Amino acid sequence: MLQQKTTDRNQTASPEHEHGALAGPEPRSFAPQDDEDLPEPDAPERAPLAERVLIVIPCLNEAAVIARVIARILEDEGLCEPVVIVADGGSRDGTINIVRVIAARDPRVRLMPNPKRLQSAGVNAAVRATGDDFDWVVRVDAHADYPANYASSLISEAVRTEAASVVVAMDTLGITPFQRAVAAAQNSPLGTGGSAHRSGHKAGWVDHGHHALFRRADFLAAGGYDETFSHNEDAELDVRLAKQGGRIWLTSKVRIGYYPRAAAGALWRQYFNYGKGRARTVLKHRMRLKPRQAVPLAVAPAVAVAALAPLWWPLALPALAWAGLSLGYGLVAGAARRQAPMLWAGIPAMIMHLAWSAGFWRQLITAVRPGGARLVVAQATR
Repeated sequence: MLQQKTTDRNQTASPEHEHGALAGPEPRSFAPQDDEDLPEPDAPERAPLAERVLIVIPCLNEAAVIARVIARILEDEGLCEPVVIVADGGSRDGTINIVRVIAARDPRVRLMPNPKRLQSAGVNAAVRATGDDFDWVVRVDAHADYPANYASSLISEAVRTEAASVVVAMDTLGITPFQRAVAAAQNSPLGTGGSAHRSGHKAGWVDHGHHALFRRADFLAAGGYDETFSHNEDAELDVRLAKQGGRIWLTSKVRIGYYPRAAAGALWRQYFNYGKGRARTVLKHRMRLKPRQAVPLAVAPAVAVAALAPLWWPLALPALAWAGLSLGYGLVAGAARRQAPMLWAGIPAMIMHLAWSAGFWRQLITAVRPGGARLVVAQATR
């Protein structure tokens, strides 16, 4: 149940969509638009918006940051009657008590249990629980820094572009030395392959980005997040949004700061799961991988083959070439930019490459019947 200052609201279930976890109205269609043809807003960006917005913060053990994130998101003079739902996956570090205290003094903030623990399930449940009260859904992740007027800026962009979803670019930030090295890798083509929302500063239509805002009707029409996905659920939903005619706008008006994993093991697990999630999306939708996604697939096989190098040393060459390129890129880029963290960016980049590749192959091998994995990969990369 939602916990708030005045009333408790019971979570209501809805019929499951054939593609996702939610059912909703028929999708709208969008005519193609070029950036230069988009109309300018008729009113100032900070003007109060008539539409109500639901802001969902799925979290787990975020006591150190949850109060700051809530306060920052509500620091928005352009919103009209916003509601913030913290969908907690069973925190044991005091997060729940912190949110309860905030909700007791601010009726805009509510606490909702998320027994499935997944971020995707938390967002879906919050949308279900609030019925038709809202026009917009904003997803906020606790491990990030947000600018003032974040949600209203997203809504202004959605109104201007008629997009079904507005996504934002991310700047990875680091506190510890390892985090700074990870940030250097993730803010460069070495770690992201040139992904638009990771390295770009230009607005435009994209097929994927860091999830920020949805038109609620389009989110429901697509079926919401697929709750069987623990990772890559955002990209998988974007595929369904595109199939129903929705368009995704990467805004240049807003950027967020993201804090990466602070330990090598945690970074490995994260990217291993990312690889598994991407493989599931490919299998589910019979997609083709982009070159920046297909190239890392060779890393895990190269490292596996290198284990046979004692039998014939040339077998180690592909893995050595990959390691040399990764480490060398970091050293050259770091020296050119005079950025010490970049000098060591090759190390976390190698962790990300290998983990993502291993996760992808693991998912293919376990999900596809014997003899079929090669065919699926050929179809996905063709």
